[in-house]
Amino acid sequence: MNVIRRPDWALPESAATPEAVFLNRRSILRGMGLGAGLLGGASLFGAAARADEGPAAWPGTAPLNPDFADAGRAVTPEDINSTYNNFYEFGSQKQIYDAAQALETRGWTIKIDGLVESPTEISTDDLIASAPIEERVVRHRCVEAWSMVAPWIGFPLSALVERARPLASAKYLRFETFKDPDVARGQRQFWYPWPYVEGVTMAEAANPLAFLVVGAYGKVLHNQFGAPIRLHLPWKFGFKSIKSIVRVSFVEERPVSFWEELQSAEYGFWANVNPEVAHPRWSQATERVLGTDERVPTQLWNGYGAQVAGMYGDLPGEVGERFWR
Repeated sequence: MNVIRRPDWALPESAATPEAVFLNRRSILRGMGLGAGLLGGASLFGAAARADEGPAAWPGTAPLNPDFADAGRAVTPEDINSTYNNFYEFGSQKQIYDAAQALETRGWTIKIDGLVESPTEISTDDLIASAPIEERVVRHRCVEAWSMVAPWIGFPLSALVERARPLASAKYLRFETFKDPDVARGQRQFWYPWPYVEGVTMAEAANPLAFLVVGAYGKVLHNQFGAPIRLHLPWKFGFKSIKSIVRVSFVEERPVSFWEELQSAEYGFWANVNPEVAHPRWSQATERVLGTDERVPTQLWNGYGAQVAGMYGDLPGEVGERFWR
């Protein structure tokens, strides 16, 4: 007898995107005026989508990685994803997409320093031109108990690590966001520890799921998504996926992240999605699917356990505080 075993990230078939719709996704987007071929036109959602406003090295199209071709549920519509964003640099409300357009992303550079063979500064143009660019359809789970699916365009974080040539003594990557309170009014709020800082272990950085994002929905990355380059860690809560990166440092001591510094009892370093461990002020057992009225059960590691469980010890017995905080 044949026994069909569904992978741990899979949802019921009723929740998945129909095959015909998914395979025709690019045609549908083009018909709506959202495809990569419209890079020369204005965005519908207040984002800089013109080719002359994006990186000079922007490829326009990217091959879809077949290992990340379907997240098990429908892609969240662009008009919803691009107008419901956390980006505290521009304010604490979700509708910061207009304010985020003030950020100038042309000529953006990233410092790579710390425990590396040769500290350097590189433009996002050069990174994009030399990186293995691809598209991935992946889930995103916010610590606020809502979720979405995004068609990100970018490259594995491991490609940047390889380029940096870290020393053996490096144990963590420390990421830092821009600081410009003249442009980002949220950074005028002195009670926040600006600039935004996040960190991952070297093992997490080497995991194939760790992804540096430079585009979405077939376009240059919208400012409100964290242009021109952001991190995405689909097995972790969203606040770990730092936006608008200006510095990546290879360090020996574990970084103290932005939200951890503010409230370590609520937002810790590990922040792996774990439905069994509640946030101190709300449950993490279920999530609201953005753009729908659905609440669905949250999965351990957001359903990506097969790819990341090996980094965190024996499972499934060892869960709880370690994977949350």
